[in-house]
Amino acid sequence: MQTTNRKMTNRKIMAAILLVALTGLPGFAQAPPPPPPAYPPQELDRIVQRIALYPDPLLAQVLAAATFPDQIPDAARWSDQHHYLTGDALAAAITADRLPWDPSVQALLPFPSVLDTMASDMSWTSELGNAFLAQRDQVMDAVQRMRKTARDFGYLRSNGQIVVSGGPYIEIAPVNPGFIVVPAYDPLIVFAAPRPGFFIGGAIGWGFGINIGVAFRPWGWGANRFVWASHGVIINNAPWGRTWVNRGAYVHPYAMPRYTGPRPVEGHALHERSAREREAPRGGRAREEEEHRR
Repeated sequence: MQTTNRKMTNRKIMAAILLVALTGLPGFAQAPPPPPPAYPPQELDRIVQRIALYPDPLLAQVLAAATFPDQIPDAARWSDQHHYLTGDALAAAITADRLPWDPSVQALLPFPSVLDTMASDMSWTSELGNAFLAQRDQVMDAVQRMRKTARDFGYLRSNGQIVVSGGPYIEIAPVNPGFIVVPAYDPLIVFAAPRPGFFIGGAIGWGFGINIGVAFRPWGWGANRFVWASHGVIINNAPWGRTWVNRGAYVHPYAMPRYTGPRPVEGHALHERSAREREAPRGGRAREEEEHRR
């Protein structure tokens, strides 16, 4: 009797082991993957409205970076603490620090105000990234709807910093490709009909921008754009192919290496932006810098 019970117990143990092993194989029951988000057009309009008027090169970088929302807070903190570094010095610091974030996220490190906007509302940033992964065509259509609305109401127009195209697709290009302006605007104003007597020309601030030189080419700057007619996004001169389905495996081509493992000891002083430095981009004013020891 004991021998029989022992055999039955052994069979149950072996069956349990086999079941555990089989569930890890294709074709056997597994937890279903989460379905992709499905935002209706009005929700997509809401999601994109705060970045829809960014110049095309900056908008492309923001959309790509938003697909890595878990990396945004740390990147925003690093960018804030190193905001006093610019140009070649900043590019060298990013490389020397062997930062672990995706290059699309690192591409925004020269823009602490943009990363701060994303990090301060992670729910929105996640929505933006998920929508771009699952509904890229509809996201781009929403951007065009918002741009058309702002243009038709008279808010969006060419000026000394940007050129606004008038074709079937509204493109926003920087006048100087090496100077990327970050517009400051209230979506509740620029996407609504102006009140009588309202000064339309002051609704969008175009005075704050960042110089982006050849040192940032490895992160795609100077080689990113939209192909609006076919809903294409070009990052670092290559089509951006990350989607909801392949988001765990897709690796976009960049000229820079991706770092993993321990990081070297920080070689630069850390100085967060002051209240005055933070207010400049929020008001669309020229970049204000204070003296920091490097």
